[in-house]
Amino acid sequence: MAKRTTRRYNQADEWKEFSTSYLKRFPKADLHVHLDGSIRVNTLWQLAKTQGVKLGASSAQELKKKVVVDAKVKNLADYLKSFDITLRVLQTFEALARVSYELAEDAAKENVRYMEVRYSPLLHLASGLTIQDTVDAVLTGLHKAESKYRIKTGIILCGMRHLSAKRSLELADAAVANMGEGVVAFDLAGQEKDYPAKKHREAFYRVLNANQNVTVHAGEAFGPASIHQALHYCGAHRIGHGTRLLEDASLMDYVRDHRIPLEICLTSNVQTRVVERLQDHPFRQYLDYNLRVTLNTDSRLVSNTNVTRELYRACRTFRLNHYELRQTLLNGFRSAFLPYQEKVVLIRDSLREIDAILGETFPMDDLVVLQDWRSLEHH
Repeated sequence: MAKRTTRRYNQADEWKEFSTSYLKRFPKADLHVHLDGSIRVNTLWQLAKTQGVKLGASSAQELKKKVVVDAKVKNLADYLKSFDITLRVLQTFEALARVSYELAEDAAKENVRYMEVRYSPLLHLASGLTIQDTVDAVLTGLHKAESKYRIKTGIILCGMRHLSAKRSLELADAAVANMGEGVVAFDLAGQEKDYPAKKHREAFYRVLNANQNVTVHAGEAFGPASIHQALHYCGAHRIGHGTRLLEDASLMDYVRDHRIPLEICLTSNVQTRVVERLQDHPFRQYLDYNLRVTLNTDSRLVSNTNVTRELYRACRTFRLNHYELRQTLLNGFRSAFLPYQEKVVLIRDSLREIDAILGETFPMDDLVVLQDWRSLEHH
């Protein structure tokens, strides 16, 4: 049993206890992470040299300056320019397998126990790979990491808003064909403005009718109308970002009442000017309103972040207490696209570990100790 502390503390100031080293210890989930935005810089450099691809840099450090967004860009479209660089070396089976393995390895080393990796196969076909080849490559890398580290993974295939609805149908078919084989959901990503999700609704119809999961990028670079389309035209089970949901009170009630998770990505939302400052992000309002908020990286390389840093920024900026930290961590596991029985085990094991770590610092009487996982599984 965890040793209880007898010191007195002010719950309002608990966030001061949450250092990065402390937060790194907790089991975590990352539900929104783009493969092509999460490559190690040295790997990007090595792959370019091996493949003879010129990326306009003379060293790995110079390359890092070209792809990492440390401050802000003009908008989401500007942010996405970094992906034009990374995608140039991700056109072979070996490269996709390698970066998938390394992403899972990096995540596991900061105690990410569950991760859903998303990418669009359509962006990796320039050298002759098929859509299925890309799926097999990513699965190869992820399975290799799972065999070595304590992490479970899944793949989300992304349609692209700016490409034709016909191409989205191809990816929908792939998402259905690989159900139960590692692909856990279908997504629609890319530039929101001027590219409405409803144009791709046939792909979503196909996926939903095969009982596959759906998440949609929405409410990031466009208003709540985008979220409305994602939910009511595309049948989304989760919303990627959802930053502008706050602008529609009725829709926010719907998202809360139907327990639709939001895949929050704090750092990238500041970088793309969805919000001007971190403290302007509606994360605190969403948390207080009992929305199911999760914290995610979006793009580990491009945004120069990881799940621990996202947690740290949330704790410091929004002054989370230990209960709110606990709830946020659990939300990630609750929102996983996993079969029910697998999710039960994941939640149970993660909760025990979270409470053991919190119990070292905070009085256990202040924690809502889970006697039966069913009491929290659906809330």
